[in-house]
Amino acid sequence: MTAQMHVPSLLSRAGAVSALTLAAVGGTMLAPGATSEAQAATTYANKALSVAASKQGAPYRYGSAGPTRFDCSGLTLYAYKKAGKSLPRTAQQQYNKTRHVSASSRQKGDLVFFHSGGSVYHVGIYAGSGKIWHSPKRGSWVKLDKIWTSKVYYGRVR
Repeated sequence: MTAQMHVPSLLSRAGAVSALTLAAVGGTMLAPGATSEAQAATTYANKALSVAASKQGAPYRYGSAGPTRFDCSGLTLYAYKKAGKSLPRTAQQQYNKTRHVSASSRQKGDLVFFHSGGSVYHVGIYAGSGKIWHSPKRGSWVKLDKIWTSKVYYGRVR
């Protein structure tokens, strides 16, 4: 055997050692074609956003979670369920379950939680450009609206 025949074997072992070292110190290593957690979250978020938008005009009904009528948390629950993620039923419970992110880190598909006195009272799905898809109140319907207050939290579905 020549030295050249051993090179692939040595590189394979070196790669395995590097991967083990990286894993031992808490890093991550992705194989080509693998998706990161952030990419997977974005995929779910984009799908949920699309589902919410497809429900434009569906009437508000307190306690409803689709497929033809929604309250605010019912819309977010329905949209994420269709995207392959489960959420609890109420806006407050959904806030408690999400990974909280800053306004500067928000992304399309993140949940937008409206709060007063520390309690969450409304939720929508961030659509970008300061707008949300939501089902706002009795007598209204699922629609795209501008975020009307600075008293909001943002949460990313994991």
